[in-house]
Amino acid sequence: MDFTKFNQIVESNWLERPATEVAPDLVGCMLVRQMADGEVLRGMIVETEAYCPGDPACHAYRRRTTRNGVMFEGAGVSYVYLIYGRYHCLNVVTDQVGVASAVLIRALQLESLPNWIETNQPSKFHRLAAGPGKLCEVFKIDLSLNGLVLQPGQPLWLEHRAIEFQPQLVQTTRIGLSQGIDLPWRWYLKDCPAVSKL
Repeated sequence: MDFTKFNQIVESNWLERPATEVAPDLVGCMLVRQMADGEVLRGMIVETEAYCPGDPACHAYRRRTTRNGVMFEGAGVSYVYLIYGRYHCLNVVTDQVGVASAVLIRALQLESLPNWIETNQPSKFHRLAAGPGKLCEVFKIDLSLNGLVLQPGQPLWLEHRAIEFQPQLVQTTRIGLSQGIDLPWRWYLKDCPAVSKL
């Protein structure tokens, strides 16, 4: 994959759709992370999950809270939360203001190895961001990045997939849930080694 062809910025109006429409369209797009020292990290999104109103697995299913309030903001904002007291997860808020809708970024295919990560097994490079907690660890995404407008000049933004790249997607049910387990709202890039494991 030629990562240099990813440069058209994903604008918030492109994300003003239900998460179930945005989630498959984000596969093949690029997540870009700019560090405080200027280093830029890039990874192609290879797996997503959608969370929408009326979905019992959605954090905002019952009501608006301090934790999920970002989900009710306009599209194109980051929603970062902590699970199991140690792992962060990154979501992209979608749809209209007041509609709690978001896409969980589940896995990335990294462009390169961040300079703070050491590995003696180059063959496992493609697994470093193969899961929502893993990708946040690699990209140093934590609660301080919650509620950001995703655009250049911020620590995070999105870029559209290359026009000539037409991904083959697999659609299936979501992972690790106790509710809404029958909803086929997970999409991933077929035969991609960076997709998370069941």
